Amino acid sequence: MPQTDPSSEPAPRTRHTRTALRVVLALFYLFAGYAHIADPQTFLKITPGWVPMPETVIFWTGIAELAGAVALAQPFNLKLRQAAGIGLALYALCVWPANINHMMMDMAAPDHGWGLAYHLPRIALQPVLIWLALWTGGVIDWPRRKR
Repeated sequence: MPQTDPSSEPAPRTRHTRTALRVVLALFYLFAGYAHIADPQTFLKITPGWVPMPETVIFWTGIAELAGAVALAQPFNLKLRQAAGIGLALYALCVWPANINHMMMDMAAPDHGWGLAYHLPRIALQPVLIWLALWTGGVIDWPRRKR
């Protein structure tokens, strides 16, 4: 049986934090995936015009969110969690244009829609969501890498 270097294992506190945030992120994506499938009209309104077959894209993004959430949440297979982390990070990167499009549409509306108080944090936190998918999926250890 191969021995592992105990210093390469994350501290219990970090491991518990990562697990808790992984479950929270999985629940977020479960809800989002369900919403994409159950109420696609909400997402069609903010989908950029250059997206081909928007109804189909929104359906499959919902499926991707559901699959990513299940794969991220499962505790049995690290490689599957890592794949889910990478997939959800790429997904968050790919939907960023829709979030920007939504902000631009709202700001152009006479009532400014949801307003900057909603949109600016949403846009600014997208990199955090990308990092969180990678970190909770076990793809990266930053900022707690071994020294």
